[in-house]
Amino acid sequence: MSVPPPVPHLKRSLRRFDIMAMGVAAVISFDVIGQIASGGGQAVTWIAVIAVAFLLPYALMFAETGAAFPQEGGPYVWVEVAFGRLAAALTTMFYWVTNPVWLGGSLVFVAAEAWDGFVFPLGSGTVADYVFKLVFIWAAILTAVVSLRRGKWITTAGAGAKVLALAFFTATAVAYGVQHGFRGLESAAFSPSGAGFLALVPVLLFAFVGFEAPNAAGDEMLDPQRDVPVAIALSGAIATCCYLLPILAIVCVAPAGQVTGVGGFMDAARLVFGIYGSWRGPLLTFVAVLFAVALVTQGSAWMIVADRMQAMAAADGGFFSRALGVFHPRLGTPVRMNLLSGVTATLFMAAAMNLASGDASAIFGVVLTVAITTLLLSYIAVIPALLALRLRHREVPRPYRVPFGTPGFALANLLVYAWILLGAWVALFPGTLEAFVGIPYDFRATWGVSRFAFETFTLGTVALLLAVAAAGYVVQRIRPQPGHDQPEPGPRR
Repeated sequence: MSVPPPVPHLKRSLRRFDIMAMGVAAVISFDVIGQIASGGGQAVTWIAVIAVAFLLPYALMFAETGAAFPQEGGPYVWVEVAFGRLAAALTTMFYWVTNPVWLGGSLVFVAAEAWDGFVFPLGSGTVADYVFKLVFIWAAILTAVVSLRRGKWITTAGAGAKVLALAFFTATAVAYGVQHGFRGLESAAFSPSGAGFLALVPVLLFAFVGFEAPNAAGDEMLDPQRDVPVAIALSGAIATCCYLLPILAIVCVAPAGQVTGVGGFMDAARLVFGIYGSWRGPLLTFVAVLFAVALVTQGSAWMIVADRMQAMAAADGGFFSRALGVFHPRLGTPVRMNLLSGVTATLFMAAAMNLASGDASAIFGVVLTVAITTLLLSYIAVIPALLALRLRHREVPRPYRVPFGTPGFALANLLVYAWILLGAWVALFPGTLEAFVGIPYDFRATWGVSRFAFETFTLGTVALLLAVAAAGYVVQRIRPQPGHDQPEPGPRR
């Protein structure tokens, strides 16, 4: 088995708590809470189903693989060892670009909406709106540039802010329900339906993937063999509670239709904070600031890990220039790749601003779907790579093993893969499965744009990414490498 060479200038600084906090900071997504809660009572039901039928086998597989293969680059290395460099380069492109797309789309729009409504008016498409979004994007990028020894405390603070805000909101919602009645229960339908399932499955999968992300900094962990499985278990349990309890609280106290995707968490906070009387306004402002800061650190947490993956792909000869894979000798971070992510996020933000003539709700839904699509597509190679590593490299020590050995691992792998394929299809072609099973579906009413505009943006993004990833791989393969007289060998197994 051959893996990319170790990166110089890296220092081991991530302990078990840091790995767990990074997972919490990356996975718990404030921006999807409103989107999920808008599904009503059955959203709670489907969260419970996804947690058992998807998250549990998913966490078991990544706990074993992350402890057995703790090299820098994480999923890039796993796919490269399993299927070769081309598959790894294409996979990593989708995994990496999800984050600048998400940062420049969903995260920045949700943060701007909260800031505009509760801190300082920005307007839509104004100079103030653009300035806020640019500052938000580049603050996330710069926190990923600093050394991980210091940057980990930024993501840890973001994880703490998320858990604190969600716990405070949930307690407030319960108090509001006790005082005013749980009015949402009158219209909440907890019974699952096919339409609700197809509407929620992509965003729920998006909300629960990413616990393997800290493995991208594998060579910066102090004891990954022992710490990764425990960190994944803890972060998975925390994330499940941080989705299930606040969304259950929203469904119970908010009348149907009052919580929207883009307003989401802050819409619900505006309602339940009424119990604080004259303190309502200052508390909402404080929570909105905390909300925006948590979103920045969420973006930076993903940039820390995804930029390392893409830098490893570049350094290994899979993306345009090896110079993009250089880690700064003092900071130990892939500064060039960080800056490329910032530019990509900025360009995507500008494109999203013009997608639906400033309609923030429509923009949010479409760009969130683009991020969901690209991330789920990356797992189409990552998930089978885990099984390939299990079958082909039995000699690798595995400090933690999935219960029931290889059959248990294979069953978990097939189950997770089925979920990923379903979620990717529904995200990329919404309404098609509904039509197949006879469920009514109004595309424009659901998305705020025509199907043609939606598919042009989503399929166009996917096609563009495939073209860029393929071009980056080909350029590296045909470019002469300094100090090599012979062509570079093919994909390593």
